[in-house]
Amino acid sequence: MDAIVTGIIIFFLTFGAALLGIWMRTLLPKHHLDEASKDTIKMSIGLIATMAALILGLVTASAKTSYDAVDVAVKQSAIELLALDSLLARYGSDTSEIRIGLKSIVKARIDGIWQLKPMQPNVGSSTVAAPGMTREGIASAIRHLKTNDDAQVFMKGHALELTEKLMETNWLNSIGIDKSIPTAFLVAIVFWLMIVFWSFGLFSPLHTTVVVVLLVCTLSVASTIFLVMEMDTPFSGVLMIPPDSLVYAYDHLGQ
Repeated sequence: MDAIVTGIIIFFLTFGAALLGIWMRTLLPKHHLDEASKDTIKMSIGLIATMAALILGLVTASAKTSYDAVDVAVKQSAIELLALDSLLARYGSDTSEIRIGLKSIVKARIDGIWQLKPMQPNVGSSTVAAPGMTREGIASAIRHLKTNDDAQVFMKGHALELTEKLMETNWLNSIGIDKSIPTAFLVAIVFWLMIVFWSFGLFSPLHTTVVVVLLVCTLSVASTIFLVMEMDTPFSGVLMIPPDSLVYAYDHLGQ
């Protein structure tokens, strides 16, 4: 589900739970909210709030780790692409088709992942003759290069190593990054937060200050979960990983 939609839903659920608590306060008999009852409820809600905080911390850390790993992988891929292209250029004219094929694959991946044709004319408008190579085809073509001296043997071996590294990187493949945050975790967190805010409303009188404070708190919680979900989808949304490093690599391939 879209992070913005999810954040809005969570905001209404938590704020609605708080208003429900305020409303229930007016209906419950007084002995249900005496000091002994309040102490029991507060201790129980404190346990739930602690669990929610722990799980939310784990989910946030998991999303941030996943986001940073993808960001590093994209930048590393750009470096390896430039290194591979430079190595093939030094190898000789036999690699010209391989270099063209490599550039066409990079263009297809950038357009497919970030959809930058309208935003980056230098990417979308570049005319690269696609030789019909796949990433496996490039590795095969490098493997079948003829070597004439020790220098070419070394460069061929290094080029194959770089190609294998790039093939292991998801962005060169049809990217389908699994979400690092289980849906069950989010459901549990939202449920616990609803209980916590319900308890806040249950012990709060109904006036403007209380409603504003609860509104700000629920908005803050919803914003936090929104940011977590944004980090869990690194190639879309507000926190999308920028393609600048790969665009730079693409512009300099074949030169």
